[in-house]
Amino acid sequence: MDSYIQKMAQVLIRYSTRVQRGERVLIRATSPAAQPLCQALYEEALRVGGLPVVYMHMSQEDPIALEATDNLGQLADVNPMLALMYEQAPVVIRIEASENTRNRTAYPQQAQQARAKAHSSLLQIQMRREAAGDLRRCTTQFPTFAYAQMGGMSLRQYERFLYQACKVHLDDPVAAWRAVEAEQARLVEWLRGKKHVHVRGENIDLQLSIEGRTFINASGHANLPDGEIFTGPVEDSVNGWVRFTYPAYYQGNEVKGIELEFRNGEVARATAEANEEFLHSMLEMDEGARRLGEFAIGTNRDIQQFTGAILFDEKIAGTVHMAVGQGYGETGSVNRSAIHWDMICDMRQGGEIVVDGTLFYKDGEFVI
Repeated sequence: MDSYIQKMAQVLIRYSTRVQRGERVLIRATSPAAQPLCQALYEEALRVGGLPVVYMHMSQEDPIALEATDNLGQLADVNPMLALMYEQAPVVIRIEASENTRNRTAYPQQAQQARAKAHSSLLQIQMRREAAGDLRRCTTQFPTFAYAQMGGMSLRQYERFLYQACKVHLDDPVAAWRAVEAEQARLVEWLRGKKHVHVRGENIDLQLSIEGRTFINASGHANLPDGEIFTGPVEDSVNGWVRFTYPAYYQGNEVKGIELEFRNGEVARATAEANEEFLHSMLEMDEGARRLGEFAIGTNRDIQQFTGAILFDEKIAGTVHMAVGQGYGETGSVNRSAIHWDMICDMRQGGEIVVDGTLFYKDGEFVI
C-alpha cells in the first residue's frame, strides 16, 4: 500500500491544493496513525518547493480534555497555533485518522458542545477564507482499524476501498478526477440560474429555493475522495420533511433514524430512533444550527456502501445529503453556525429531483 500513499500525496499536493513554490502548507492529522501519509505529504510538498508544517493531534486528545476538566471555557478554548496557521497558510491539508470514532459519546452533552465549539472555530476560519479565495484546503482520510471496523471490513479491505474511492489505484488518478470535473461541470452549468428544487421519494418530500445561489463542482480539490455537486439553499425557503436513510455521525456520536421537518427554513420538528437528546443539543447550539447550510448530490460510483465515515458516505452515487448549520460562502449561503452536520438520504429507489418543473434526477441518476 506504500505506493498508494505516495500517489495520494502527489494528488493532494500537485492537483488538489496545487502547492506553489514558497507557499506555506499546513498538514494537520487528527491522530498519530496518519504519520505515513504526513511523511509522504511533507516530502512531496518539499519537492515542489513548498514550506510544509506538520501538526499531529495526540491520541485520545478529546477524551483526555473531557475527563481532565468540567470547565466549559477550557474545553471550548481554541488552539492558538492552529488558529494562526488557519488564518495565514494558503494551503491546509487535513487528514482524518480516527483511532476511536465513538470516543466522545458517553460524555456530558454540555462538555461535548464546548469541545465542538473549539473545533468549529477553526472551521469558521476555513470557510471564511475559502469563500474569499484565500485558502486552498483539502480534507482526506487515512485508513485505520477504527474506520475499518465501523465499515464492517478488515483493515486490508478498507485500505482497498479507500484507495479506490480516491482513484489512486489507477495509473493516472489526476486524469480520472479531471474527467469527473468535466462531467459535473455540465450539471452545474445546467443548474445555473435555476430557482426552485423539489426533492421527493419514499423518505423525502422537500422543497427549497436556489435562486441566486451557486452549485459547486466538487471534484477532488476540497476533498479526497470527492464526487458531489452542492449549494447553499436560500435560508428561509426550505419546507417539507426528510427521513435520513443512514445513521448520522457527528463529533464521535451516532444518531439513528433522524427525521426533520422544515417550515420556512427552520427545523420545526426533529426526532430520532436513537440518541435523540444529542440531536436536539446540536440543533440548539445556535440560531443557524436549525437551518440548512448545504444541499448536495453524491456522484462517486466507486463508493456504493455506507461505512459511517461522512467523507465517503456523502459522496455515494445515488444519494443526496444536507447539512444543518454553517453554509459555504462560495455558494451564496449566509447561514452561520458552530456546527456543519451532514446527513444522507438514499434516492436510488424511486427518488426524484425536479428543478423549475423539469425532471433533473431519478432513481439515483441524472436524466437531463
